[in-house]
Amino acid sequence: MREAIHLGCEKCTRRNYHTTKNKKVHTEKFSARKYCKWCKEHTNHKEMKL
Repeated sequence: MREAIHLGCEKCTRRNYHTTKNKKVHTEKFSARKYCKWCKEHTNHKEMKL
């Protein structure tokens, strides 16, 4: 079953993106390099608690 996750900027800790992932198959935390509109630059965004 897919569950909703939120991606938050590591620099300012704001939650900018949301997506889904299968937590049974991928147990590790998701991380991606995305654009943060508050920092105005590309930063790492990691999975945060809802």
